[in-house]
Formats: sequence, C-alpha cells, structure tokens
Amino acid sequence: MTFQALADCTRRAILARLARGEATVNELAAPFDMSQPSISRHLKVLGTAGLIERGANAQFRPRRLKPETLKEAAAWIDQFSALWADPLDRLDDDLKDAMRAAPRGHAASRAIHSRTSKNGRPDPRGK
Repeated sequence: MTFQALADCTRRAILARLARGEATVNELAAPFDMSQPSISRHLKVLGTAGLIERGANAQFRPRRLKPETLKEAAAWIDQFSALWADPLDRLDDDLKDAMRAAPRGHAASRAIHSRTSKNGRPDPRGK
C-alpha cells in the first residue's frame, strides 16, 4: 500500500510539504488545481498507507508526516541497492583500469576520441 500511495505525484508533493511541518487540508490543497474532495481522497490514501496522520487539534485537523513508514519503505528498497550499485561500481573500476593501461595515443584511446563530436560529446552515430 505504501508504494501505491507514493506512485502518485500529487501525493508525493503533499508528503514533501508535510516534511516541512504539519498543515491543514486547505494549506495542502492550495498549490493544486483540484477540488477539495479530490485532495481529501489523496489524504485518505496517504493515511491508509500509514504515511500521514491527523493532528490533535479537532477544529483544524492538521495532517503530519509519519516518517517511520517512509523509513520502512527506504529500508526495503535499500536491500536491493546492490543490484544497481555493484555493476556500476565494477564498470567504473574496469573503465579506470582500461584508461590507466592504455598508453597515450593507443588505438583504444584514439577510437574513443574519434567517436566524439566537435563539442567533445560522444557522437551518437558512433563515428
């Protein structure tokens, strides 16, 4: 439910606002061009997911962020970080090793330079 709630950009913007402190429904609705019932539905989804809670002031009912739920989601995602971090780290190490091993003017170095355009960026055509 947490990731489903985080999938919507409006709900992420609401969470970003609540990260700065609690806010009323009207304050949360102000930046959006949508009806009060629509904002209330977003708040309900966030509340059901355990990402926000209502404050104690019964008259204004301010909402506030529940960071522990985000912390749990981040911890779950972190267990997969090796899937993207390790291969990229290995690629970076391999490229550094290849650059150190290639003598200046070596064919591999010339090939890299020949594939750059006049502005120094890689030529998308590979020429």
